[in-house]
Amino acid sequence: MQRAPKKSGAPQLGRSRGGWVSKIHAVCDGLGNPVKFLLTAGRVNDITQAEPLLEGLKAEQVIADKGDDDDKVIDSIEQSGAEAAIPPKKNRKVPRACDPHLYKQTNQIERQFGKLKQFRRIATRTEKTSRNDMAFLHLAASMILLA
Repeated sequence: MQRAPKKSGAPQLGRSRGGWVSKIHAVCDGLGNPVKFLLTAGRVNDITQAEPLLEGLKAEQVIADKGDDDDKVIDSIEQSGAEAAIPPKKNRKVPRACDPHLYKQTNQIERQFGKLKQFRRIATRTEKTSRNDMAFLHLAASMILLA
């Protein structure tokens, strides 16, 4: 009797307060269409993935939440020729200005995650390897773009 081959792909599960989880980091365009995804273990901080997500993308404005307020990230955004609309953290010693009307567009990414979570396999996060997780993310993104 033969055993089934092991699943390939690096596991992206990390221990978190809620158990074994992975995190989806995403970029969307101005219309809320998915552009790029990254997967990390659940304990990885969001700020560590900001620069890899923005790498190679051309944008006029980059809108992010307070968790991405870091001088290094903001400098890399401005060096690419884009405007950073990231509100400053409360503990920032030198507060920065942020356009509140532009920042209101952060709901586009929240809507994108809402659309992605309509796909049960993404919402329940049943996949154990990053390869399978990314495959279903790309499939769901394709379905969203086709709709």
